[in-house]
Amino acid sequence: MGWTEKDIPDLSGRVAVVTGGNGGLGYQTVLALAGAGAHVVVAARDPEKTAAATARIRERHPAASLEVVPLDLGDLSVVSTAADAVLAAHDHVDLLVNNAGVMAMPQRSTADGFEMQLGVDHLGHWAFTAHLLPALLRAPAARVVTVTSTARFMGGTVRPADPHIRRRRYQPWSAYAHAKWANYHFGLGLQERFERAGAAAASLIAHPGLSNTDLQARTAREGGAGWTGGFAEAVTARVGMSPLEGTRPQLRAATDPAARGGQLYAPRFGSHGPPVERPILRRFDLRRRIDELWEVSERETGVPLVVPPA
Repeated sequence: MGWTEKDIPDLSGRVAVVTGGNGGLGYQTVLALAGAGAHVVVAARDPEKTAAATARIRERHPAASLEVVPLDLGDLSVVSTAADAVLAAHDHVDLLVNNAGVMAMPQRSTADGFEMQLGVDHLGHWAFTAHLLPALLRAPAARVVTVTSTARFMGGTVRPADPHIRRRRYQPWSAYAHAKWANYHFGLGLQERFERAGAAAASLIAHPGLSNTDLQARTAREGGAGWTGGFAEAVTARVGMSPLEGTRPQLRAATDPAARGGQLYAPRFGSHGPPVERPILRRFDLRRRIDELWEVSERETGVPLVVPPA
C-alpha cells in the first residue's frame, strides 16, 4: 500500500502551523498531525468553517491540541497580524505547511492589489513564512512544506515585469500555473537559503495529484475558467483521489524522518498513487527563475526573506 498517515511518528511536543486548515487537504493535514500528537495552529480565513472543522477534529481526537489564528492570505496586514499571534504564543515552530490556495478563478485583486491567485497562493505565503522565520529557525529541525501542482505546466512562470498580468490577456488556468510555479521555485529557493546559512531547517515541496476537494467545485461555481472548470470538476469527482489520499504527499514531506530538504513528494503515478519522492526537474533556467521570484516577491510585498547565518 505504501506510506500512509499511519506511518507518521509521534509528534508530541511539536508545534505545527497549517494554512487553509479548515477544509480539503488542509483539514486532512490538521486531522493527521493532531492525531499524531502535535499542537496544530489552524490558520484559516472563514471563522464559521474553521469552528466546524475543529469541532469535527475533536470528535475524532478528543485530546487534540488545536489553536485557531485568523489568516487571510489576500491581505498582507492580516498575514502580519496572524504571524504576530503565532510568534506571541510560541517560541518555536517545528512545522509550517503552506497549503491554502485558490484555483483558476475570475480575474480579481487582493487587498494589496496583487493578482488574486499569485497573491494568495504565493505572495501571502511568502510573507507569512518570512514573518515566522525566527520561530522556525529556533526549532531543532523545522520543516516548511509548500504545496504546488502539476497544473504549473499549463502556463509560464511569473514575469518580473508583469507579475499581476496587467499588460496581457488574463487566463485563469495560466494565472494558476504562474502561482504554482512560484510555489515550486519558492520551496527550492528556500532550501538553498537554509543550506547557505547552515540552518537546521528544511524546505520541501509536495503536490497532491488529482484530488477531489472543494477547490474544483469552487472553480466551477465561480465560472472564471468557463467550461473547463466544470469539466475539471466532473473528471475529478469521477476519478480523483479522496482528500485524504491527496494529502499524503504533504504529510509525508512534513513528517517522514527520511525526508530531506529540497525533495518533492507526489503520487507515484503523477496524478494517483501512494506518496513517494519524485525527481526535481532542474531546468537550465532554474537558478534564474528562483532569483527572479525572490526579486519579485520582496519588491511586491515589501517583506524580505533572508535566512541569517546559523
